[in-house]
Amino acid sequence: MPTRTNMKSLSTAALLVFTTAAALAQSHHYNGPDDSFLPNPVRMVSTVPSNGDVNPYGVAFINNNFQTGSGPLQHGDILVSNFNNAQNLQGTGTTIIRVPKTGAPTTFFQGQPGLGLTTALGVLQYGFVLVGNMPTTDGTFATVKPGSLLVINNQGKLIQSFSGAGIDGPWDMTLVDDGDRVRVFIANALNGTVTRLDFDVSPSAGLYLVSTVTVASGYLHRGDPAALVVGPTGLVFDRDRDILYVASTGDNAVFAVHGAYYASSSPGQGEIVYQDNAHLHGPTAMAMTPNHHLLAASSDVINVDPNQPSEIVEFTTDGQFVNELSVDPNLGGSFGLAIHNMADQSTFAAVDDNTSSLTIWQLNQQ
Repeated sequence: MPTRTNMKSLSTAALLVFTTAAALAQSHHYNGPDDSFLPNPVRMVSTVPSNGDVNPYGVAFINNNFQTGSGPLQHGDILVSNFNNAQNLQGTGTTIIRVPKTGAPTTFFQGQPGLGLTTALGVLQYGFVLVGNMPTTDGTFATVKPGSLLVINNQGKLIQSFSGAGIDGPWDMTLVDDGDRVRVFIANALNGTVTRLDFDVSPSAGLYLVSTVTVASGYLHRGDPAALVVGPTGLVFDRDRDILYVASTGDNAVFAVHGAYYASSSPGQGEIVYQDNAHLHGPTAMAMTPNHHLLAASSDVINVDPNQPSEIVEFTTDGQFVNELSVDPNLGGSFGLAIHNMADQSTFAAVDDNTSSLTIWQLNQQ
């Protein structure tokens, strides 16, 4: 994401987000029986911890099957990873913030200096938090390193780190969690691939890596003076259909990779399911709504449109545009997002990189 030198007040940003959502609600036109999950804003919170980290990237919910133990995490909490340090140098943030349902955010995890925690953030039911990191020494692509996948327990303590084969700039991630076995799909920004890491999981011992497979490849990837890197980012896995959706920022498109759960090799990029220059502006993080629409954030470093800043775009998996929402009136604010489904209610959370904040909405169930 672009580095920022001007930070707007949170109160002003919140008003703008709420006003935008209200305007969209009034102007919305239905597109059929499976219409948009137009969000109603609930709250906005700062994601800046006591050490001053900024540029929030990853977003993950603590689900009801997560083993909280005696740690600080509670069901319904939201975790947010920070990519920049207090000096706003990219690839140097070290913290994961806990956002409870009520009350002020707190720091759940703080690692060693210079980690650069990315959008690759997820949780496992056995009480582990996984987060990718892609460090730099000075905030530029010239010093970027391949990074690793960190395993943090429910007490906020780092217990394991995986690096090497299959991990080369872990920019985003999605999980298939079956308790004793988990499949982790990682989007590698430094080589333009998606890797599946298969782990055995023990509640007491942590993760054991069983195998590593490249399940997709060939996505545009390069360094970028504003966003640090451009490469494959958002990942969503539809288990019912065994389809992995990949948002490729540089290709300005979303791809579908069939059979990724059992794949033993890469078929390439997969097939394009959504390519829309009118609404896509460098898609990054993605999430799937309960009616199987996809939501994609925009980086604003590809196909930039100053009239559509910091957009989150909603579209169907067969490529039909549904709706859009801006999280910030300036470019470069939209990145990490996540959806939490429970009974008849869905909660949607998305970061604003420009204000270092998280906005939370309730999604309208149609």
